[in-house]
Amino acid sequence: MKDVIIACDFSGSGEVLDFLDGFSGCERKPFVKIGMELFYGAGPDIVRQIKMRGHRIFLDLKLHDIPNTVRKTMKVLSALDVDMTNVHAAGTIDMMKAALEGLTRPDGTRPLLIAVTQLTSTSEERMRNELLISAGMNETIAQYAMNAGTAGLDGVVCSPLEAAMVKERCGKDFLAVTPGIRFADSAADDQVRIMTPQKARLTGSDFIVVGRPITAAEDPVAAYQRCVTEFLG
Repeated sequence: MKDVIIACDFSGSGEVLDFLDGFSGCERKPFVKIGMELFYGAGPDIVRQIKMRGHRIFLDLKLHDIPNTVRKTMKVLSALDVDMTNVHAAGTIDMMKAALEGLTRPDGTRPLLIAVTQLTSTSEERMRNELLISAGMNETIAQYAMNAGTAGLDGVVCSPLEAAMVKERCGKDFLAVTPGIRFADSAADDQVRIMTPQKARLTGSDFIVVGRPITAAEDPVAAYQRCVTEFLG
């Protein structure tokens, strides 16, 4: 199930479709992430357009609200036929259970559902001083991951630095979806907890989410293929 997901963090449909046109001649259609910027800028129809092109889609909206609201929202998102979506694990086990209920269709099928533990831009110092979370980063992420497992979710979003720990606590089949991926010769940008694709594979990541090292590359197709080679071996 391992794969590379391209974070298509564009503001409009024209930009993302032009970007994906570059992959039209590729045998392998990239798995893509649609985040808040693109979804809010272009609307749900961009999901349908990209799906029609043959791409798998991770809809990254990080829902975090009361259980009833999340349940009803997930029912709407389920109709978009995405392959993966997510919530914030900080929303509690009850909220995650509600998300799973809303996402599951009458025939029992549903996209993969994962939970965000801590953003890769968050340091332990910020977590302690700004969020007032006194537990350490690893302890917090481990607990959030176990809560997601208790709620019946398929896995979590964590940095590649925590992937092995998540697998140890939650089992080898519990997915670790890891952003914060940079090539050895790339800039870190605003990420704090980062790792190369090859190292992410070795630490247990199932999916890596890669944005600017691919989307801002001089040759995005070559950068994507490099990432696939380094991650999948």
